[in-house]
Amino acid sequence: MKANLSSLLIGLAALAALIYLHPPDGPWTAMRIAGAGLALVSGVLLIVARLQLGSSFSVRPEARALVTTGLYSRIRNPIYLFSLLLLTGVALYFGQPWLILGIVLIFLPIQIYRARKEEKILTGVFGEAYRSYKAGTWF
Repeated sequence: MKANLSSLLIGLAALAALIYLHPPDGPWTAMRIAGAGLALVSGVLLIVARLQLGSSFSVRPEARALVTTGLYSRIRNPIYLFSLLLLTGVALYFGQPWLILGIVLIFLPIQIYRARKEEKILTGVFGEAYRSYKAGTWF
């Protein structure tokens, strides 16, 4: 778990360093401010989601435990969601809204595919408990 969390923190630190060392030229537009805010909030929530998942986190779909508290009480896949929002915020911050199309066309289908794979495994292991949890949550 520590290695996975460390990787996440290193990735977010590298992103922060990139933004700090290579700020975009020009004024702080509404798009840049919105992007910075979205990236910051999403990054924090991504870390919170990862911490709340704890030892249930895995790169490949597994059913170690059914986490239903914290962010997971409302969103089944907050790590996927906040990763996408973080990328969207970065695209806006750098004044490249066209990159959002790439995020939607490439990363969104990958995250949906991964979520569906996980759903099958979780349904198989936790059955009705997972179906009940799924009915009360979003994505």
